[in-house]
This record gives sequence, structure tokens and C-alpha cells, in this order.
Amino acid sequence: MASNGRPSIRLTPTSYIVLGMLAECGEATPYELKALCGDGIGNLWSLQHTQLYAEPERLAAAGYLTETQEDGGRRRKLYRVTEAGRAAFEDWLASGPTDDLPEIRDINLLKVFFGADPGPIAVRQVQAHQAKLHEYMEVQRTHDFTGRPGKAIALRAGLRYEQQFIRFWESLTMEPADREPAD
Repeated sequence: MASNGRPSIRLTPTSYIVLGMLAECGEATPYELKALCGDGIGNLWSLQHTQLYAEPERLAAAGYLTETQEDGGRRRKLYRVTEAGRAAFEDWLASGPTDDLPEIRDINLLKVFFGADPGPIAVRQVQAHQAKLHEYMEVQRTHDFTGRPGKAIALRAGLRYEQQFIRFWESLTMEPADREPAD
């Protein structure tokens, strides 16, 4: 235990994702967390599915979650946030902004970096980013974000991200002589 009476493990972004999702939904199995992640946060933070199975167990062992297991059937484990978990999550939310910037982990951009012809890659990327943009637009059209401004803001960021990358990849579909010069 730390001097503040809270468990003393290092909390990671994955920890806060698990704590936040459980704070919203009450209780869930790791499988349900995976589904919840795919419906929203997975669009702005990539997670390995194995993390969503291992992290709740780690947080439970440290006292941030409770764990109950079904007596019969598949014997699924259900997790709930404890007071220590809720306090840690609220402290993290209140801790303010950081100077951290996201990484651009784009396999296609990596290929271009190492010399692949950007033209054919760009054509496929424009299509992929347009499909994602349409997916986000459908979410915007069909979901009610009343009382959930953070989710609406994240969606707006996703929309703008896709629009910007469509413009970027479209600029690389031009003939090599017409492409934007490197800055």
C-alpha cells in the first residue's frame, strides 16, 4: 500500500481505460470490455485484446476492482470498480493535460518512408479513410451525445482526422511531378 492508503501499482493508459469503462457500465467481463472498446474507444486508442483480459485481473489483485466468478457455466469473471479504483480514475481525470503527442503508427506511411511508390498506396488509403469517415458520420447521425460531451468531442476529432488524411493521401495520388514538395 502507498502512504495514501491506495494500492501501489503503476497505472497505465490501459488501466484507466478499464477503470473508466467499468465506471460507466457498472460491471463487465473481459469479453464485454473488449466489445465496449470496439464500439468507441478502440477508434482513438489501440489495445490488444489480451490487455483487456490481463488488466482487470491485475487491477483486482491491487484492489482497484472487485472480481467475482460465476459458479457454473463458463465461469466468467465479472469486474467492478472499487472506491480505490474510482478515486484513482478521478485523480487521473483531474490531473490535467500533458505535453504528450500521439504517434502516427501507419504501416502505409512507413512503406512510403522507406521508398514504396506512394501512388498506389495513396489510392487505397483514400478509400479506407473515406470508409472510416462515413462510419463516423453514421455514428454522429444515429447516436445521442446529450450529457456526453467528451464522446462528442472525440468523435469530432475522428471526423477531422479522417478528413485531413483523405486530403493528405489524395495529394499523393497525383502524378509524381504534381505532388506537393517535401517541407
